[in-house]
Amino acid sequence: MDVAEKVLEIMRAEGQPLNAGKIAELGDLDRKDVDKAMTKLKKEEKIVSPIRCYWTPA
Repeated sequence: MDVAEKVLEIMRAEGQPLNAGKIAELGDLDRKDVDKAMTKLKKEEKIVSPIRCYWTPA
């Protein structure tokens, strides 16, 4: 499983908007890897931002 898939899995499991720092903490991931994965997911329109700096699966 790559980091982007893990980020989506964490977001779905939590069921609420999360920021990159919280995702990194919950998934025991490096923050830079989470940021890169979220950039990829944003371009693919797989995540959306209901609140500034917080993201949920699309």
